[in-house]
Amino acid sequence: MAPRSLPVIEISGSPRERGRQYGEAVRPQLHAALGYYGEAFGQSAGLTWDRVTARAERWLAPVDAYAPDLVDEMRGIADGAGVSLLDVLALNARGEVIYDKSFASMSDESPAADEVPDGCTSFAAYGAASGDGHVYAGQNWDWRAGVADTVVMLRIVQPPKPTLIMQVEAGQVGRQGANSAGIALNANGLGGRFDDTVGLLQTVVRRSVLDQPTITDALDVLCRTRAHIASNALLTCREGFAIDLETTPAGHGWLYPTDGLLVHGNHYQAGVPAALAAGYRPMSSDSLVRVPRAEEGLRRLRGSSGPDESRRLIKEAMSDHLGLPESLCTHPDPRRPTIKHWTTLVSSCVDLTSGDYHVTAGTPCDREYQHMPWNVYDGPYGDRPYDPERETTEDPSMATTGAQR
Repeated sequence: MAPRSLPVIEISGSPRERGRQYGEAVRPQLHAALGYYGEAFGQSAGLTWDRVTARAERWLAPVDAYAPDLVDEMRGIADGAGVSLLDVLALNARGEVIYDKSFASMSDESPAADEVPDGCTSFAAYGAASGDGHVYAGQNWDWRAGVADTVVMLRIVQPPKPTLIMQVEAGQVGRQGANSAGIALNANGLGGRFDDTVGLLQTVVRRSVLDQPTITDALDVLCRTRAHIASNALLTCREGFAIDLETTPAGHGWLYPTDGLLVHGNHYQAGVPAALAAGYRPMSSDSLVRVPRAEEGLRRLRGSSGPDESRRLIKEAMSDHLGLPESLCTHPDPRRPTIKHWTTLVSSCVDLTSGDYHVTAGTPCDREYQHMPWNVYDGPYGDRPYDPERETTEDPSMATTGAQR
């Protein structure tokens, strides 16, 4: 079972120093992640961790050319955690390793189709869809249950770039989150790649999106970078706008909200790419259930009278169990070996109007929201609304640089 609350870590300074603080703070979790993925890749594809890290080196040059500061940050993470740069790079590339068939060719075994399911359900709601007029973004992040104890909440202070809050696996430089410019990114795997070209890692693309000060700059990152694998990106901004991009190495599709509500899962919803159209089957068949169930639950937001009620309704919607265990709120399937167990690692709800960030440390059906000690708008480009109650009840010292809470 996931922990009752997620570790809360803040880092700042130069990229190398930020990384060192991060690595020191997550040393136990990062070593646990290395152990888990070493076992998982060994069982699913017959790959030793040394072979995975050796192959992962292919991404070092492209990432360094695109975002050298993130390579510096990874070096700092490695220094702080007492591991190698390639260990950290491979943890950031774990999705690419899983979906890149060239890795399977390194062993005598090929991963079975059921070795690489994926599951995440993202949403944006604003205007009439939110009921209270606030702008909400979030998702159920479904992934391997074996890494639940490696998930941390990370705040990155990096002026002049926006300050970020993200939920990540220990050692990763990017995943889902929001920034002080009022932009939220939620993401969903789509699986696969279309040729042998080496593209950028999803952790690097997503971090680069959240590093941007405007929604158009964030879109530009998604439209101008070539990712290694296909992935979905749902962008929401505090002004009351959202757009979903199904990004693939061959081209992108996009969707806009309907009456202020947009939900995306792990199948193509804007249109199946031509390269896949003839034989396409959804990577995660349960996505065909999760998306409409989330839409149905989130429509109840229209009757909300305020943020407290909105969060309750969002949590209820994201706790849906139709199709359990592979439901919107995902639980481990007892019919599978433990190494193949999947679960909702984090259910997030970001209020881009107030800047409040809430997460559940595991499945939302049986856990309460954990309110982050930081406001999204505490940072460059931020415009934090004044709240007298917050000013008198929250201690700014709650977040300690480079330390866990």
